[in-house]
Amino acid sequence: MPAILAAMEQRSNLFSMTSEKVKSDFYVFGHSRSPGRLAIMDSRFLHTFTIVAERGSIAEAARHLGLTPTSVAQRLRALEDELGSRLIVRAGRTVKPTVAGLRVLDHAQAVLREVRDLKSAASDTDLPAGPLRMGATPTALTGIFPPMLKRWVARHPQIEIYIEPASTSLLYERVLSGHLDAAVLVHPLFDLPKTCGWHSLREEKLVLLTPASMAMHDALRTAADEPFIRYDRNVVAGKLADEYLAAQGIRPKVRFELDGIESIAKLVSEGLGVSVLPDWPVVGAFPANLKKWALPTPCPSRTVGALWLRSSVRTPLVQAFLKMAQA
Repeated sequence: MPAILAAMEQRSNLFSMTSEKVKSDFYVFGHSRSPGRLAIMDSRFLHTFTIVAERGSIAEAARHLGLTPTSVAQRLRALEDELGSRLIVRAGRTVKPTVAGLRVLDHAQAVLREVRDLKSAASDTDLPAGPLRMGATPTALTGIFPPMLKRWVARHPQIEIYIEPASTSLLYERVLSGHLDAAVLVHPLFDLPKTCGWHSLREEKLVLLTPASMAMHDALRTAADEPFIRYDRNVVAGKLADEYLAAQGIRPKVRFELDGIESIAKLVSEGLGVSVLPDWPVVGAFPANLKKWALPTPCPSRTVGALWLRSSVRTPLVQAFLKMAQA
């Protein structure tokens, strides 16, 4: 259906569907399949369809949306009736988009982004309306975000923030695709597109992490002699650590290799080995059963910062959020 985007901000029932009372701020208008009739489509139905396609289950989508499975199924049927095509088909215990559903999916996501942008632009304050959709790596979420969020709530209590935790690689793709407005992540080992903005928040040098009880005379000798827990070489800091140790002539006795700094720290605290990790932020006191040791120079570091699309309507919100790091 060739959709002409428009939006109306009102709280009225434009149409009803079975037993579900429909209220929505935004509607998508276009040509109906029935001659002489203008189609009015609640954008929430498009959102419901995208969530069902993403989750692969009506029950899971219902839990995510805070609806009953019956309501989700009703929304899907209404959307299918309006478009005149089957969008979802059952495949065993899951559901998946049909061929038509896959074609509609990309358009639906684009429409929903336009609706979000329109709603943000309609703000009557100095900043666009929220919510601000932010991504964060696990260490950024626990070490960088808490004080920033506390300041944000004090200054902008009316603007909601949605936070999606994920790995740097996934967050990077989510920002570039427009699913997230911004993300706090590790700078990749390549140049960023010119369409993106970047703001560095902190440099994190590599350190040797050991149990606090371990005697230390030589950090590199310890990394070579003790059982070693290797940071996943598929991530930026893991690659940096591997290259650094190789340059120092160190071949560690690898016991485990995994992603997740806090998971590695837990294994180290249990006496299962030592590790070379970035000097990640911790809110509050550093765990008493762990110890960080400086490594000989030249020691590489990873850069943690915020990435966003310059063209986003919510760029002023992103910039306002980043000011919370400097407050």
